[in-house]
Amino acid sequence: MKQFAEYLFLAALSMATGSLPSGCVQLDESIDMSQPEMQKMEYSITVMRDGEVIAREQYGVMTRGEPAADFDTYSTMDPEKGFGIIGIDAETGDLLLNNHQVAHKSGMFTNWVDAGTWGSAQTVTLSAYYPYQTDVVYMTSEDAYTIPLSTEETEAGPMVSKTMQRAINDLNRIPIEFQHITNDIGYRICDVTPDPNLQGLIHLRKVIAHNVASAGTYLNDLRLPYGSWHKVGYYRDVVIFEGDAIVGVGSENELFIGYDTLTRHLADSHRYYSIPDEILLGKQYVEVVYDVDSFTIEDFTYSPIKGHVTKYALYGLLPDNIFENGKQYTFHLGLDLTTVYQEVAFSASVSDWETKIYENNDVF
Repeated sequence: MKQFAEYLFLAALSMATGSLPSGCVQLDESIDMSQPEMQKMEYSITVMRDGEVIAREQYGVMTRGEPAADFDTYSTMDPEKGFGIIGIDAETGDLLLNNHQVAHKSGMFTNWVDAGTWGSAQTVTLSAYYPYQTDVVYMTSEDAYTIPLSTEETEAGPMVSKTMQRAINDLNRIPIEFQHITNDIGYRICDVTPDPNLQGLIHLRKVIAHNVASAGTYLNDLRLPYGSWHKVGYYRDVVIFEGDAIVGVGSENELFIGYDTLTRHLADSHRYYSIPDEILLGKQYVEVVYDVDSFTIEDFTYSPIKGHVTKYALYGLLPDNIFENGKQYTFHLGLDLTTVYQEVAFSASVSDWETKIYENNDVF
């Protein structure tokens, strides 16, 4: 089974043996230290979700949030991608750091700047975003910058930090608190057929999320504690599952949908990032493809079915049909063979399955 590797937050760092203890400094050989005006800036990283710490990285060592048992996995942040940082004079608004790249070296996130960068500034307003890219644009007139995100960058789980202020003489260690700016979406599934003669016959074959918002532009305001999406320009279909798995009967046997299997563990499920977007009537939906085994009722044998399709519309499920920025959603899907075998007489107690949503699970 394809492992859920994209949700590991700096996992390799927790096993690093080359990390430096507090107070030690290792010179970056790529920097010419004969230039005394070069200043090293180091960062400690915290990832938050709804006011709770998901993960921390300090001195090259990653730790979980508390209580650790509440979190199955870590939030995404690939150290090889690094992040970008913008800095303006807190008093005048002059641009000081124009999209500097912060790389991960020797167990730390660091970047180097010319001390002359600060000019006469006493305090700098800083904002960081992940993952780093070159085409971020700062708009001086608005004290804001735009982050255009492609599908690939959206899949990396983009984040933006809280805006912070630091004195110019206090930039040797900077705490960065990141928040996610996309949605994390996954699915659970079960067989909700009420007639016991029809239970346990479903083989899940494929699950596809249609029209997932996957590329857009995020506008981050350095004067405000938050930013906003102001353009969504690309939609795609995401194949969540492809395989052959028996669907459990009843909500007590509901399982997360993985890449090619069903699992009890959220950490092993197939989740994806999407840009918060409005849900439109008839646009966003989940397609579930499944087979049904043959069965016999009252001496009549019903033939197996291959590739039956059930579609679940997302419209009407969320308040105001809007995905909230930075939230995690798990959609609960129920497959009911009552709707497949209309010729079979069922009891009057059959009721429609109501698709439910859980927010704020234990990954994002």
